[in-house]
Amino acid sequence: MSVAREFSKGLWRDIPVFRICLGLCPTLAVTTTAFNGLGMGLATTFVLTCSNVVISLLRGIIPNKVRIPVFIVVIATFVTVIDLTLKAVQFELHQALGIFIPLIVVNCIILGRAEAFASKNPLTLSFADGLGMGLGFTLALFALGAVREILGSGGLTIFKYGTINIHYSLLPSNYVPAVIMILPPGAFLALGLMLGLMNKINAILDARRGEKSAV
Repeated sequence: MSVAREFSKGLWRDIPVFRICLGLCPTLAVTTTAFNGLGMGLATTFVLTCSNVVISLLRGIIPNKVRIPVFIVVIATFVTVIDLTLKAVQFELHQALGIFIPLIVVNCIILGRAEAFASKNPLTLSFADGLGMGLGFTLALFALGAVREILGSGGLTIFKYGTINIHYSLLPSNYVPAVIMILPPGAFLALGLMLGLMNKINAILDARRGEKSAV
């Protein structure tokens, strides 16, 4: 296994949301805007990467019978750190994400990587795995949030902090927003369309690899 391979797999081959359909609860709930999706993704990336590192370092001394409770304690520690940090420096985002920040503790991506990877691999590989999976999750949430926000409001919010609100209108002024896209049903519609697009792209790539190997 190489560090580059462990990092890159989470960006496409095993991207959590679009390839293995993990972490769908926060994905569907917080992606009403691209900025919210980005914030949730980066918070999850921090927790995933840090917990992977700590669990990898402690893997030799954690008793097998209590490994899951230990993993949860480690994850909960970093969730508390990011929860308090967001509350201090990005209160508006903290309010928007709400209960889904504490619920990072039970995000199946984080616990799954701790159990399946970090507890069995050295520090560098575990760090690369956590960072790659986290950034892949972030890209998925940002992309889904962007699609929903653009179709639902006609524009895209890049950054929000206090009175600063950087928003770009990307569709014509006469565009009638599809409000359903920023409502719960819109999350399922957008996710389904993006899953279909990912499957189509992968089918094309697989076909091209088959043609090359045949030659």
